[in-house]
Amino acid sequence: MRIIEQPLKDCYVLEPNVFRDDRGSFFESFNKRTFEKVINKKMDFVQDNQSISAYGTVRGLHMQTGKYSQAKLIRVVLGEILDVCVDLRLDSPDYGKHFSIKLNAENNYQMLIPRGFAHGFSVLSETAICVYKCDNVYDKASEVGFYHADEHLGIDWIVPENKRIISEKDQYQPLLKDTAFWKEY
Repeated sequence: MRIIEQPLKDCYVLEPNVFRDDRGSFFESFNKRTFEKVINKKMDFVQDNQSISAYGTVRGLHMQTGKYSQAKLIRVVLGEILDVCVDLRLDSPDYGKHFSIKLNAENNYQMLIPRGFAHGFSVLSETAICVYKCDNVYDKASEVGFYHADEHLGIDWIVPENKRIISEKDQYQPLLKDTAFWKEY
């Protein structure tokens, strides 16, 4: 497994060692010892989630706060997504900046999104199945969200606006500047 360099502190893209032959391929998707060695940090995942989404779906931007804050390790087992994270750690030099990468069943990349980051993705294939590990349990009262198309964030979701499928909840999320997370930078 290797880390692929990217611009936001503590956010990692991991590339597993994939072994391919005439039968197909094999890779170790998670090994705690190897993972912690690569990111140089201890981490205990306590919950696994899976989502199945159609083309054009935009999920996010979401995060949990306080004692229920979560780090996530996300990968795609079918299809392709544009995975996006936004650094909302108030003391971070990267505050308000986002990073995105295409994750798919071919490249097998995984993205580690640390605590303090909002997360979302758009589906670029006909269908996508995403699985992700969380280092804390979900707590509805601790969840916050932000409007995915906030112009201030400047995220290119790749999916044309008229093709986006967005939940009712996500259609009415606040702009970042209208939340307690807002700070000028």
